[in-house]
This record gives sequence, C-alpha cells and structure tokens, in this order.
Amino acid sequence: MPDAQHLLLFVAAGLLLNLTPGPDVLYIVTNSLRSGARAGVIAGLGITAGCFVHVFAAALGVSALLAASATAFTVLKWAGAAYLLWIGVRLLMARAPAAPQDLAALAQARPDASLRAVFLGGFWTNVLNPKVAIFFLAFVPQFIAPDAGNKALAFVLLGALFNINSIPVNSGWALAAAWMARRNAVQRGMHVLDRVAGAMFIAFGLKLALSDNPST
Repeated sequence: MPDAQHLLLFVAAGLLLNLTPGPDVLYIVTNSLRSGARAGVIAGLGITAGCFVHVFAAALGVSALLAASATAFTVLKWAGAAYLLWIGVRLLMARAPAAPQDLAALAQARPDASLRAVFLGGFWTNVLNPKVAIFFLAFVPQFIAPDAGNKALAFVLLGALFNINSIPVNSGWALAAAWMARRNAVQRGMHVLDRVAGAMFIAFGLKLALSDNPST
C-alpha cells in the first residue's frame, strides 16, 4: 500500500475522477430525475458493483487481456455500445406524462422489481464498458510501490477504496438531481429531459463504438 501522502493523493484523484460526467453519471441523474433519489442511489450502487467486477478482473489479468487483444476489446466494446444505444432509444421513445407528477411519491410507489432493474442497468452500463477496465489497469498501479510484496492484493485494496469513495459522489449526483426534479419547471420539462438524456446516451454509445483500443 502507498504511504499516507500518496494514499491521500489517490483518494483526491479518485474523487475528482468520479465527479467527471460520463455515462455512469448520466444514468444516475436520469433515474433520479424520473424516479427520485432512491432510484438514483440504487443506480449508483449498481455502477459501483460493476466497478468491483473490473477491479477483480484487472487483478486477475483480464483487463490486461482486453488491453492486448483487439478481438476481446472489440467484442466488449460493441456489447457496451449496443447497451448504451438501447438505453438512449428507450428514453427517446418514452411517453411524456400527461401532467406534472410528484416524483417523490412516484419513487415510493416504485416496485422492488423496478429498483432491481435500475441496479442491474447501472451494473451492466459499467461492466460492458471496456474503457473502465483499461482505466483501472492504467490508474491504480501508479500508486502501488514497486517493492510491494503482494501487488494483486494491493491492487484490489486500492480498487476497493476507489469504488467506496465513489458512493458518496454518486449519491450526491442522485440527491442533486432529485432536488431539481421537485422544481415545477423541471417536472413540466421531464419529457424534454428524457429526449436530451436519450440523445446523450446514444452519443456515448457511438463514441464507444468508434473508439480504438488504448493500447494500439
């Protein structure tokens, strides 16, 4: 493990990276706007669970395979892009509400099955993005001492710390979006936000589909 100074630097860098908007943040905000803070927090937890998959995969060498193998990277890349495009199309085709709704009440009435779907959606949004795997492989080792006795264990511990630090950040995005959703103007424009979010998901999907393996 790094010393205290490098550990604080790792935590600070992780917090800044988690604050950066991307498909994960968009997924949290979209669910929170539509269904309240609870759904947004659940979406964030699903994304964090997906990050743990990447951490353990990187520790086992799977991320190194993705970085080295153009075929493996391309297969996962296209699966992730298709999933993001599917989310985007669903949002673009979502029906506008007949009248402004109390989203807090809607969130309380939301069945557990739907919250499970929100969690799994966040999980797969993250797991199917090969760039997340490459990120962990490139970022975390910088904070592991060259003379560390068990580098795989150090990698897992630092990756877990990074993911745990993401929870309050993701929850903050969810709470902020839920607060915005309580404003009447936002409720009246919810169908417009759906279209904007759908277009952004499609843009993220196309960007991922057109991306190259970072190792090439």
